[in-house]
Amino acid sequence: MRYYTGKGDEGYTHVIGSCPLKKDDPIVRAIGDVDELNSAVGIACANITDEHLEDMLKGVQNTLFVVGAEIASSGKDSIKSETIKGKIKELEEAIEELGATLPELKKFVLPRGSVGASCLHLSRAICRRAEGSVATLNLSDKTIGRYLNRLSSFLFVAALYLNKKEGVEETNPAY
Repeated sequence: MRYYTGKGDEGYTHVIGSCPLKKDDPIVRAIGDVDELNSAVGIACANITDEHLEDMLKGVQNTLFVVGAEIASSGKDSIKSETIKGKIKELEEAIEELGATLPELKKFVLPRGSVGASCLHLSRAICRRAEGSVATLNLSDKTIGRYLNRLSSFLFVAALYLNKKEGVEETNPAY
C-alpha cells in the first residue's frame, strides 16, 4: 500500500464533489484547521486520565471528522448537518455539567495549568481559528460555525474543570 499519490505536488488537492482546489483555497484551509483541531484534541486525550472527560473528547473527535466532511462537501444539503446540530446540544449539556463543578469565574485566566488542561487551552485556541476559517466560507447553513463556537466554550470549561480536579490553581493575568 502506498501512503502518497504525488497528485498534490503542483499545489492542488481534491475534496468531495469538487474540482481540484488550490491548497490555499479557503475550503482547504478550513478543512486543515479542523484537522489540526482534531489532532490537538487527540493530544489532550493522551494527557488526560479523567475517563469521563476523555470519552467526551473522543466524541468531539468523531464529530470533527464529520465537520471536515461537511466543509469538504461545500455545505451542500446533507444529513450530516442534522447530526452536528444534535452534537451542539450535547456540548451545551457537557458545559453545564462541568461548569456546575466550578466556582464563578470573575477574572480572565491564563491558558495554562496541568498538561491536559494546557492541551485543552491550545485546542480551544485552534478551535477559534477554525471557527474563523469556517466563517470566511460564509456557508448558508451556520450549523458548523455554531458547533465550533460551542466547542471552544466546552474546551475552555473542560480545561478549568481538569485544573480544578487535579488541584491546579488558575493563574490570572497581571496587567
